[in-house]
Amino acid sequence: MNGKLRNYVIGLLAVALVGALGYWNVRPESFMERQAAAESDTTIDFYVVGASAQQFQTDGQLQYEMTATKLEHIKASDITLVEKPDLQLYRGTQYPWHVRSDKGEVAPEGKQVELIDNVRIARTDAQNRPTVITTSRATVFPDKEYAQTQQAVRIEAANGVTTAQGMKAYMNDGKIDLLSNVRGQHEVR
Repeated sequence: MNGKLRNYVIGLLAVALVGALGYWNVRPESFMERQAAAESDTTIDFYVVGASAQQFQTDGQLQYEMTATKLEHIKASDITLVEKPDLQLYRGTQYPWHVRSDKGEVAPEGKQVELIDNVRIARTDAQNRPTVITTSRATVFPDKEYAQTQQAVRIEAANGVTTAQGMKAYMNDGKIDLLSNVRGQHEVR
């Protein structure tokens, strides 16, 4: 090997060595640590596909039945993300409230459930009269049997249609408070 070629190869190796030392001095593991730290906020520690649950009251009557296509539990926040939640809230009666949406977020211990997109809350009473409430988002407090929203609401009942901006629904006594911009179209019978 001639001198020029040897010097060129040695120079090339020296540049490669300096580049490698510079690379390792940057410590690639520090990038992985930052990435791992950022991911830990949304790390899913378990998931369930095709979830189904039932809960009974202390007297043995059915409290609710719930299904979902998928549940994902976020470890850091203890929030459970739900796809296609579908809840039949019996409360020991034979006329349940049927609650469903496209997505949901369940707070720790299930104290609060945020229903997101295409929210539908429906019930048919003992006289076979349906009530259907639709909105884009609602917060449900299962223990209190209470739901609320600040979003636009549409209520279809046997005697007409009512729309409003915002709602408070007390499912235990069937009472609904509409917050503002209430409009109704009702049939007289």
